[in-house]
Parts: sequence; C-alpha cells; structure tokens
Amino acid sequence: MSNNPKQIRILSVDDHPLLREGIAALVNAEADMKLVAEASNGKEAIEKFRLHRPDVTLMDLQMPGFNGIEAIIDIHNEFPNARIIVLTTYTGDVQVLRALRAGARGYILKGHVHRELLEAIRAVHAGNKRIPPEVAAELADHATEENLSSREIDVLRLIASGNANKIIADQLSISEETVKTHVTNILSKLGANDRTHAVMIAVKRGIIEL
Repeated sequence: MSNNPKQIRILSVDDHPLLREGIAALVNAEADMKLVAEASNGKEAIEKFRLHRPDVTLMDLQMPGFNGIEAIIDIHNEFPNARIIVLTTYTGDVQVLRALRAGARGYILKGHVHRELLEAIRAVHAGNKRIPPEVAAELADHATEENLSSREIDVLRLIASGNANKIIADQLSISEETVKTHVTNILSKLGANDRTHAVMIAVKRGIIEL
C-alpha cells in the first residue's frame, strides 16, 4: 500500500500537534493518500519539502517565528510547481490574497477541515484551485477598495499597541499632523468609526496581527 504510485503524497505543516494528528487520521484513512511528513513551523516546512517533495502541502498561516506566507514564498521560489493548500482560522481577505499571491492553490478554514479537506487535496492535486464560498465573498466585498499604504499600516500597528499620536510621530519620525492625516485616511479606507474599530477591522481582515 505504501508504495502505491497513485497515492497523493502529503506534507502537513501546523504548530498544533492535535490538528496534525486529526489531519493524519483523515488522510491515512484514504486509499489514494499518504501523509509523508509533518512540520511545526515555516523553516521546518521548507526542509521537509526539500526532503520529501510532496504532491500537496497543507500549510498553516499563523505559526511562531517563520510564518506560513513566508514558507509558501520560499517553497515556491525553489519549487514553482508546488501545490499548497492553506489551513487557517481566518477568512480575512488581505490574508487570503497574500497567500494566493505567494502561490497557494487552495484555502480551507480549520473549522471545515473534516468536511472539505479530502476533496480540496484531490482538486488541488488535479491542478485546480479551491477557495471556499465565504472566503471568495470576503475577497469580492473588498476588491474595489483602496488598500492601506505601508506607512498607514505602520501607523495602524502602533495604534494597535496602544500608542498615542505623539509617540507614533516620534517612532516614525514624522509630525503629529501627519499622523492625524494617516489616521483619518485609515478610518476612511477601512470604514471604521474610531481607532479601536479600525484595529478590529484590520485584524479580522488580516492587515495586521496582534
């Protein structure tokens, strides 16, 4: 059985052992799949990918240190045909776009793993892309919006850390007036009522991480 050439060889990357165990049980129960390796962070994922050259990689995004997006970029630079499915708890459109731009071919919400994983593996292995409807809807909702600039994201991160405008101005070596302008633009672009609301929206959409 283990030498079946038709089996889809899978690498599972997640920093939660319980989730990896659940995925292993699902995958190894299928005649046409085999879990060939596991990794618990992005650096390990790249090493295991080089070693095993899996057909499909399941990649968590939120991992300590070297995250999933960075791992996807590095794997894709080295192996342009790598087929990677992102597993995440987030539907955030910015996070999704980052993963897709990095080279991911599929996206699964962790709460739906039991329902969607096997089908998604087969679809991506066959060369298709898999985006859940709720994630696609989130992408469509924000498709026409103006993106935050990198400086606005810097300001937003400092707001999220609880800094007042004066401290933000000092840290970024800009005037307080400029900070206020950035804050106004951030609220407008995110459709937020105030600074706290802006941070909540940004975290939900994957623009910043707390």
